[in-house]
Amino acid sequence: MEKEIAIKVENVSKTFTIPHEKISTLKGAFVSAFKSKSYEKFKALDDISFEVKKGEFFGIIGRNGSGKSTLLKILAGIYKPDKGGKIHINGRISPFLELGIGFNPELSGRDNIYLNAAVLGLTHKQIDGKFDDIVEFSELRRFIDQKVKNYSSGMQVRLAFSVAIHANREILLMDEVLAVGDENFQTKCLEEFNKYRDMGKTVILVSHNILTIEKYCDRAMLLRDGKNVIIDKPNKVTGKYIYQNIDDIEQRIHKPVKVETRQKIANLKGVAFFDTDYKPKKVFKVGDDMIVRVYFKVNDHTKKNLNFGVALFHEDGNYIFGINTLNDCDRSDIQKYIKNGYFEIIFKNLNFVSHSGYIKVGIWRDTLEQRVDFLDMSPTRFGIHRDSKNVGLMEYEYDWL
Repeated sequence: MEKEIAIKVENVSKTFTIPHEKISTLKGAFVSAFKSKSYEKFKALDDISFEVKKGEFFGIIGRNGSGKSTLLKILAGIYKPDKGGKIHINGRISPFLELGIGFNPELSGRDNIYLNAAVLGLTHKQIDGKFDDIVEFSELRRFIDQKVKNYSSGMQVRLAFSVAIHANREILLMDEVLAVGDENFQTKCLEEFNKYRDMGKTVILVSHNILTIEKYCDRAMLLRDGKNVIIDKPNKVTGKYIYQNIDDIEQRIHKPVKVETRQKIANLKGVAFFDTDYKPKKVFKVGDDMIVRVYFKVNDHTKKNLNFGVALFHEDGNYIFGINTLNDCDRSDIQKYIKNGYFEIIFKNLNFVSHSGYIKVGIWRDTLEQRVDFLDMSPTRFGIHRDSKNVGLMEYEYDWL
């Protein structure tokens, strides 16, 4: 293994055997002893290979059940990979995995610090020297002699993270359990990453937070159904992740619009997104132009005074921007739209970030109170992500003066 490589994973798979029948009583165990048992195989990881360089921040992202935590547990030595898979670790590891791992709830916070640090390989003398720093960082001095079973989940996270970072290991494994902590402590932990970078430490970071992956990681990997989808620069990986999530949402909640020709003057039929070359596209970059095409069917051609509107929404439901032909009647050609069976809008130089934004589309009569048809968020998802490592909901052109 090359000296500059901290972790090398070769063809790693992990299969679990899941029994079909759950036995929770002594009687059940006795009865089941005379029955044939059935099992099924679940492949949590499927032929995963990658390398992490020393001093690199490597992100792992993916939906729940994609295999992220299983992979970290294999790296930490908690699980063994299936036969044929190889793990090479060049350095000592400090894992910060699931909430409660390594904690004894009947012991105090003080005792658990010594217990966890000892598991990580620190001597009693070394722990003595780091104890005050660990407690100070966790902000739990008032509660350090209480039993951990009385701690909130956030308090347990703070204590476990503090032990992990003070173990002074070359490699830190971070699971998304960090999200359980409060916002101030999350910020404090993420600031600690900058110190790790300056010290040349290696960090494996699992997170659902796209902005965290894009800001702190040098490279990232996307897992889906236990398989490696892509390893690349963070923005390319998160862009792929956003695209997949939009597809998943559409498949899960898309419902076709019901056509009620006897009741409606017109029916909305669907929405398509394109780039400026009219190539279908669902995920855009900040600064791109986005063309939105809305298909509709007119059922009563004697009614020519239709109005069309489109509104953009952030993934959290916040209203971003909206336009309609009633207000822009001098710039829109209603009769052309009716003839074509669709209307189009180009949103220029997109400057907000929404990993899963959506639009709402409507058709009205003379006023916006006379609604003909409406298409809500489910089939109208798109995504916008940034190339830069800036943070926030908006992106502006700027320069240092």
